[in-house]
Amino acid sequence: MATQAGELGSTSRSSNWRTPAVIILCGCAIGMLGFGPRSALGFFVQPMSHEFAWGRDVFGLAIAFQNLLWGLGQPLAGAIGDRFGLFRVMCVGALLYAGGLLLMRYSSTPMSLNIGAGVMVGFGLAGCSFNLVLSAFTKLLPAEKRGLALGAGTAAGSLGQFLFAPIGVALIDNFGWQQALTVFGFLMLLIIPLALAISTPPVAATANAAPADEQTITKALAEAFGHRSYVLLVLGFFTCGFQLAFITVHLPAFLVDRGISTQTGGWVIAAIGLFNIMGSLSVGYLQNSLPKRYILSTIYFTRALATLAFISFPITPFSAIAFGAVSGLTWLSTVPPTSALVALMFGTRWLATLYGFAFVSHQVGGFLGVWLGGIVFERFGSYTPIWWLSILFGVLSALINVPIVEKPVQRAVAQPA
Repeated sequence: MATQAGELGSTSRSSNWRTPAVIILCGCAIGMLGFGPRSALGFFVQPMSHEFAWGRDVFGLAIAFQNLLWGLGQPLAGAIGDRFGLFRVMCVGALLYAGGLLLMRYSSTPMSLNIGAGVMVGFGLAGCSFNLVLSAFTKLLPAEKRGLALGAGTAAGSLGQFLFAPIGVALIDNFGWQQALTVFGFLMLLIIPLALAISTPPVAATANAAPADEQTITKALAEAFGHRSYVLLVLGFFTCGFQLAFITVHLPAFLVDRGISTQTGGWVIAAIGLFNIMGSLSVGYLQNSLPKRYILSTIYFTRALATLAFISFPITPFSAIAFGAVSGLTWLSTVPPTSALVALMFGTRWLATLYGFAFVSHQVGGFLGVWLGGIVFERFGSYTPIWWLSILFGVLSALINVPIVEKPVQRAVAQPA
């Protein structure tokens, strides 16, 4: 842990104003801003599709690209952040995010939608989302504060979802979808000043680190992907992305198809965000005393049961909001134990990078959830096959996480020359 100590020492000498409270507060604000607009994009499906005569598969493909590129960009953003510090990465990410939302506002063709909502927002999220915030918390905060901070950082993303879903609906209803995207875009620029509080020092600032902490990124990746528990963790994370992305993008339209108002759909998405605040904070607290693998397994199995109950009974405003509440308790609750397990197994030296590769699996799942949702609906006029696939993946991930071993990887001790 010498590297971490070096980071903390350097940080405390150069930035005395960055107390743990300031780091957590600013990091949570970034998580809220970063997760908010992308969780409300499902409300733009119908107005944009109606205006440009697009099928839902067109919008679904753009958001699918967003999820995929967010995932593929996360290891790169994490590696750059680990090597050169997080501030630069977050600045670039915020600018890409804002630019992508503004380009989406002026999109009139599928290609421009794919570039704005897909490519730019996707890579922007990789550079300024809550994933890097959690990495910063793990590196900058003392061990006794990390569990709850990871839960708070994840819950902040849910607070963004809770706030931006009804705000997005209100902006669309009163000012139009173009103005709503403009407001969202400019709000993303607030991430840049907030990122000053959670910036981490570059590797060059940790020259006094012990040899055991000077593992190269290539060796770190080889070690991780050769570790059975890490591979199981990564595979299970796929389901989280599949379920979350499908529900975020397609649930509002699914509810309208069942005669539920758009406003109710907004409150369903908001309920997911509100209840996930409780879920994430609870998991952040519980993971200090309960096995993280069992927490993950319970979350995935609960999601499967909630989805089964939701589609098995008539869809009403009450059942929709109830589904949102139950889903919210497990929504992003997988993130604190997943990131904590990566840190436990391999330490914090390449945490953003290794968690980034786990997040690739999450976002590949997200890509398929959104894309297949649009394809299946256009072909069959129903989302039913995707709901059942989501249930199956939930059960499989619940089983996959059980054999994970929660202990640090064994490394050879460096011998003096």
